[in-house]
Amino acid sequence: MDLLVPEDVHLGPLLVIAPAITASFAGPLLTGAVGLLAVAAQAYIGLHFGVLTSRNVIVQIAALAVLSAVVVCFCVVRERRRRELARVRSVAEAAQHVLLWPLPDRIGPLRIACLYLAAEDEAQIGGDLYATTRVGDGTRVLIGDVRGKGLAAIGEAALVLGAFREAAHQHTGLPELAAALERSVSRYQADFEPEEEAGERFATALLLEIPDQGNISRMTSCGHPAPLLLSPGHAVTVPSLHPAPPLGVGGTGPTGYAVDVFTFEEGDTLLLYTDGVIEARDRAGSFYPFPERAARWTEASPESLLHHLRGDLLAHAGGHLGDDAAFIAIHRSPTPHTRPGRHHTDR
Repeated sequence: MDLLVPEDVHLGPLLVIAPAITASFAGPLLTGAVGLLAVAAQAYIGLHFGVLTSRNVIVQIAALAVLSAVVVCFCVVRERRRRELARVRSVAEAAQHVLLWPLPDRIGPLRIACLYLAAEDEAQIGGDLYATTRVGDGTRVLIGDVRGKGLAAIGEAALVLGAFREAAHQHTGLPELAAALERSVSRYQADFEPEEEAGERFATALLLEIPDQGNISRMTSCGHPAPLLLSPGHAVTVPSLHPAPPLGVGGTGPTGYAVDVFTFEEGDTLLLYTDGVIEARDRAGSFYPFPERAARWTEASPESLLHHLRGDLLAHAGGHLGDDAAFIAIHRSPTPHTRPGRHHTDR
């Protein structure tokens, strides 16, 4: 174009656009090659008009070369940060799989889905935790929230999860299990506390016991909010709960923990969550209306329910949460009835 327009119009300086655009989608090598090509084109323009050795053209060529070099340096720094980010993501994913074992899709008569939303960018995991385990003819579930968020809370979350996975098979009652978790957290939490937060760390936890047979389930809360019980027909109820103090604040013994009994019938879905859900705010400062929103999808499958809640929660919070948030959706499937004269065998 510079060769075609009148001689008093100079388009050569616009060649700097070429390496700048290339840097948006390519790496430093291709960007450097385009920069060299742009410098060569500028030199050819000067040669064509017989002004290659003029001060103006020499300054244009030098400026284009310097700007191209700056763009290449930017690409090098960007690629280095991209590799570092990829390593951070890889470590975060590995930590998540080690700490938060994926929950099975089905345990006995229960269909389960879980969702974790980390508040810190690229962390993928923080202070919220959950776990399930089979105990006899039933299932025990833990969901909890360590004070704080992000990578600093991972150590204490790992402590609670490890204690639950071991103690859940050693204690017959939920109060005894809660007391065992309290002893473990109190014994080791000083190893994970920053000096500036000494004595201020704790973890809330909700323990559930869901037998395979019958509609009665039990739960014990250590400072954790009650779950939502979703029934067909857009009905949402909150089971009565008598919470004890959180783990790590000096609980007493099994007598200090109450067992709350509620009805969990076939076709119902139990929705467990952490306080990052109910404390999410919109731009106006309004909290997320969790029960009202959950009532929209009472008849959805656990996976679909969490998919809808994830999109709705992030939309309410403007795409970013102020605290980690975790969900567990547990659906009690109808028990198949055996025909008279035949025996039902689990495979």
